[in-house]
Amino acid sequence: MKNAALSGGIIGILSIIWIFAMPRFGVMPQKDVVAPAEYFSFIIPAIGLFFGIMSYRKNDCNGQMGFLEALFQSFKILIVGGIIAVFGSILYISYVSSSGDNIKDFSERIFGALIVGVLLAFAVSLLFTNKANKLD
Repeated sequence: MKNAALSGGIIGILSIIWIFAMPRFGVMPQKDVVAPAEYFSFIIPAIGLFFGIMSYRKNDCNGQMGFLEALFQSFKILIVGGIIAVFGSILYISYVSSSGDNIKDFSERIFGALIVGVLLAFAVSLLFTNKANKLD
């Protein structure tokens, strides 16, 4: 769980920084419109999952890891990162945002991030799986 907390914490903190930095660079979240710069936010969980699962396989699994083991660890990392990111998003909407954002509009983006996170978890798990499980 230590690896998941560390990797997820990094993902969460970088996501909070992204949320607070986007308006400073002129990218304002709008209802039903996604700015092209917002699509690059998937890089944060992709890199965090990649290095988190690579570290988990190397340090905790002695270089051998099955798909379900990697997938379970990926989900733990994403849960930790997601909790931190949602907390930061609520703080942003409650205290910083003055553009009329509300939690409903932002929840659509969080749901999109959930879908992207699940797809990334499958991809990274497939990438780092190197132990075949026989079904004989």
